[in-house]
Amino acid sequence: MRLPRHAYGHKTRSSGIGGLLRSRFSLILVGLLLLFLYWQANQTEVPFSGRKQLNTVPIEKEVQLGQQSYIQILNQEQQQGNDVLCADGNNCEGTEAEYTQAVREIGARLQRAAVELEQDLLRQGASFTPVADQFDWTYYVVDSDTPNAFCLPGGYVAIYTGILDITGNYDGKVDAEDISDLDKLAVVMGHEIGHALAHHGAERVSQQRVVQFGQIAVGVGLGDMDASQQRAIMQAFGIAAQGGMLAYSRKHETEADKIGLDLLVRACYDPREAPDLWERMGQIGGGQRPPEWMSTHPASETRAENFRKWMPEAIAEYERRCEPLG
Repeated sequence: MRLPRHAYGHKTRSSGIGGLLRSRFSLILVGLLLLFLYWQANQTEVPFSGRKQLNTVPIEKEVQLGQQSYIQILNQEQQQGNDVLCADGNNCEGTEAEYTQAVREIGARLQRAAVELEQDLLRQGASFTPVADQFDWTYYVVDSDTPNAFCLPGGYVAIYTGILDITGNYDGKVDAEDISDLDKLAVVMGHEIGHALAHHGAERVSQQRVVQFGQIAVGVGLGDMDASQQRAIMQAFGIAAQGGMLAYSRKHETEADKIGLDLLVRACYDPREAPDLWERMGQIGGGQRPPEWMSTHPASETRAENFRKWMPEAIAEYERRCEPLG
């Protein structure tokens, strides 16, 4: 029996639309499958935690980018009127010299601890390329009210004077008394160095590449779909990707906290100062923070609690290596 013309045409159009949708869906699936295989093929283990990370950036390139960024950031700070203390080694005295000397003293002890930690992990059978003894460790203090600190790949460290009162006597002003006890500042520096040792910067770059490839794959799969539908789907993909990046960022912070604590103990700085420091950090800005799931960092309360959980082991290791804690 021959179908009526209108019925035959309707069947053809339905089949064509269905085939088109299936074709688009197949393209997206293939693209995402390739991304998954790329992700799996470039996984390495973070020796300090056992966590798997995506890392497609060679160490040499990572260090080069760290050095370039360091110079750029310090130059920008100077252009904005924030002095880099003792940048001119021939003119370094007074509190500038004291702040710089304190930071470099902590740095020297922590970098020795980092070399020791990596060598211990290698002896225990971990498989990775040690970097602490290859980094071009550099320490500068930036005269700025911003409570900030960072360590870029390659061991390029900057401490802002705005954080010294928080790690010091916490009396609302920055002066030489804030460096009379260096344990809390060592907590901050150990954390920042932990980021560099665990290649978190390279991991973020690698993840951003995957997100970009994913956007391309989804965009190709959408083809000639209506523009409003394309925007909605790409927006949904962007939100999902951003949520994943935020979750990884919080993992990085927790991982760097633990690495920093291990360095702290090995360098014989009092680990008990860590929870108190993060309680102080939580009070900055009146304690107003976005919900943890929307933030790049765990809540300060979460971090303080993590340190309390790790503290018995840290104290035992400190007393084994250094001295009894009163």
